[in-house]
Amino acid sequence: MDFELIVSEIKKVIKGKDDVISYALVCLLSGGHLLLEDVPGVGKTTLALALSRVLGLSFSRVQFTSDLLPSDILGVSVYDQSKKAFVFKQGPIFSNIFLADEINRATPKTQSALLEAMAEGKVSVDGVTYELPKPFFVIATQNPIEQHGTFPLPESQLDRFSMRLSLGYPDFDTEVQILRGENPLESVERLKPVVKINDITATMHSIKRVYVSQEVAQVCVSIAQRTRNHPSILLGVSTRGLVHLVSCAKALAYFRGR
Repeated sequence: MDFELIVSEIKKVIKGKDDVISYALVCLLSGGHLLLEDVPGVGKTTLALALSRVLGLSFSRVQFTSDLLPSDILGVSVYDQSKKAFVFKQGPIFSNIFLADEINRATPKTQSALLEAMAEGKVSVDGVTYELPKPFFVIATQNPIEQHGTFPLPESQLDRFSMRLSLGYPDFDTEVQILRGENPLESVERLKPVVKINDITATMHSIKRVYVSQEVAQVCVSIAQRTRNHPSILLGVSTRGLVHLVSCAKALAYFRGR
């Protein structure tokens, strides 16, 4: 699996943000989930779409609102007259890449339904458990500026994301280039898959097998303990946060041949 080729393809529509593209890809391949925290209109949706197109993965997007119900995401059982039985109708979460747009606008109940699916890789509806497709990658977005009518994610739920990234505004020259080119969303439609889903899952399994030495583990724990004991930090890194850190480090090491 050619990491640099994937990044270079996505760069065709997300310009000047090479680091964010690389980290988002590392987050996906490490088995984590991504929180994009940024103002509107900087390319969060475009990044999610580009990832799905270049990786050949299924994609769905839900705009989170205060009246969104868990069933709107997970799915619902409907009665089938021909079968004379209830049949489960899958919700949009049954995709490889799920974009939860403005997640902090949904109620805590709906947020929790999504976050449970993120943690377990499956959903339960009417007492029946359904496996989510693999790979399963959630990209959630939120606007840090606009707080009116929102339900901020508590620390326990933020902890379920492996990374929190910000695209930010492009620099002057890049923004001029964007304005002179075509609409990025139209450019996304022309992107072609450069890898097969079997290669992605195989790569994810290989990343899990990357060796973590005693010394590396000790350094990670030392960093975490310093955040927990520092007087200026209210809440230090959790053990789950350390697991995310090591998983992402293993993915980076894998692609750098380390």
